[in-house]
Amino acid sequence: MIERILPPDVVAVEAVVDTVAQPHPDEAALVARAVPRRRQEFVTTRRCARQALARLGCPPVAIGTGPRGEPLWPDGVVGSLTHCAGYRAAVVARAVRVSAVGIDAEPNEPLAPGVLDAVSSSAERADLARYAGVCVDRLLFSAKESVYKAWFPAVGTFLDFGQASLRFTADGAFTAELAVSAPEREASRAIWADGRPRGRWMVAGGLVLTAVVAGGHATTPHF
Repeated sequence: MIERILPPDVVAVEAVVDTVAQPHPDEAALVARAVPRRRQEFVTTRRCARQALARLGCPPVAIGTGPRGEPLWPDGVVGSLTHCAGYRAAVVARAVRVSAVGIDAEPNEPLAPGVLDAVSSSAERADLARYAGVCVDRLLFSAKESVYKAWFPAVGTFLDFGQASLRFTADGAFTAELAVSAPEREASRAIWADGRPRGRWMVAGGLVLTAVVAGGHATTPHF
């Protein structure tokens, strides 16, 4: 599904059933103390990632974890992972074609009470009130997750939810206005010309799916 909001330069692999397998030997320590459910979603998502890397012609390497929990990709590759109940996905691309990518999937269900106020502004909530068929709090949460997943590996600094103000359009697009320092904004302009990450969103299969990509060729989602 998620490939519908990704440019063709990005390879996506999804799964809706968990792999019954052991983690890659060089990744086992990352989930050594994890509960079984978390362990299986980790193994399945990493399996998706290796399948996606294989489509780029990369060997089946271990995918480590960085200081903020971000996946560590082979040299020359950018990518992103996501998982939620009943869905796992990995996307990868050659860095010479795509400079940043972030994806997120969430169930199209309301967030817990109080979470929306913590991750959004009144302007964002008013903007989203016009969309039917989507839990707007989940859409906003997911889109910000995608922004942050693309931002951190590309720029190297952390964003919190209050630093991104999002505007959505009914054709499945969104733009992030970021409250960041001057050096961060200058660094981001090497990725996004105006320093504003842009993404796509869609609702399908009971999920809210979002993606932020810098580079590649634009696509239009099908709802």
